[in-house]
Amino acid sequence: MKKVLLADDEDGVLALVAATLANDERYILLTARDGEEALAIARREIPDLVFLDIIMPKLDGYQVCRALKLSPTTGHIRVVMLTAMAQDVNRERAQSAGADDYFTKPFSPTALLEKVNDMLELG
Repeated sequence: MKKVLLADDEDGVLALVAATLANDERYILLTARDGEEALAIARREIPDLVFLDIIMPKLDGYQVCRALKLSPTTGHIRVVMLTAMAQDVNRERAQSAGADDYFTKPFSPTALLEKVNDMLELG
């Protein structure tokens, strides 16, 4: 089973992702509501994939991504920014922080599942 960490402070996003992945036996979903919690969980659990919202309390998604990618322990983890911020400047900033991909809200459950499968090469 692959571990997927979702870091987002919006209940609706957490619920949608949980509902999308809950019945898929290939995944264990871990959740965090702020950047510090996301970083702590990622360091402890070493997930295969992390979805990061950009705007979160304590640490933003860019900071979490950068910290993950700079660490020898977590640098291999695939990171996708999951955000409503669709401007090119945000995409460029995510890329420079080390993000592997960028996925914008709102999204359909089908598109999310396809993204997870693509990122984990399970498609």
